[in-house]
Amino acid sequence: MPRTTAFNQHPENAPPYLAANDPLTPAEINNLDGIYRKRAQSVQSIDRMIGTLRDTLTKTGLAGDTVVVFSSDNGFHLGDHGLNAGKQTAFSTDVHVPLVVAGPGVRQGARVAQLAENIDLRPTFEELAGVTGSGTADGSSLVPLLRTGRPAGDWRQLALIEHHGPATAATDPDQQSAKDGTPPAYTAVRAADSTFVQYLDGTMEYYDRTSDPDEMHNIATALPAERVQALRATLERMEACQGATACTAAARP
Repeated sequence: MPRTTAFNQHPENAPPYLAANDPLTPAEINNLDGIYRKRAQSVQSIDRMIGTLRDTLTKTGLAGDTVVVFSSDNGFHLGDHGLNAGKQTAFSTDVHVPLVVAGPGVRQGARVAQLAENIDLRPTFEELAGVTGSGTADGSSLVPLLRTGRPAGDWRQLALIEHHGPATAATDPDQQSAKDGTPPAYTAVRAADSTFVQYLDGTMEYYDRTSDPDEMHNIATALPAERVQALRATLERMEACQGATACTAAARP
């Protein structure tokens, strides 16, 4: 496992669910190293699979009509902030996932700075397939960004994160122990350089990811009251919005 500054360390002013945990033991760290090794091997296997798939598309003459999209449903923390393996927090390890696209009309080797979300995938696939969408999706098509690097219109400056939990039922596939990370229900707003988290019990987190990329300094209590009020109002708008136009407007502070 990479030993970042967050490895086996609680952030300053950690929320109660996290602060209550003891440090990881040597046995737990050894287990995490094994999990990380297996995940790296899995990624190598996926890389070979995608290469074989693209070779097949080329040989069958379908490469010019096929766009390959690689992403994930969630990130994963392994040892970060003193937690074992898990995925339910608002830290970057859990919510920042890869989105890699290759195919006809997609600029090669380009990076897009705009915030994308899972809700953008449906309208993106609809546009790529040339079908008329329902118009009910909260997200927007990424196709203009893939082709030109510029959105077709206004674009969000914030991303909404929602967690309804914790998952405690033994039959729930997302069940985690306290040391895996079982935060209470929360909503969060993620900007390009910051993250604000509002828990159901009133606890808050705020991380400036420019000066604090490993999210080790929760400075929520130092924020001016009007700033907190504005962030909470933004969260309420983003939760309540319906449709791409309204949700884009809500995600622009």
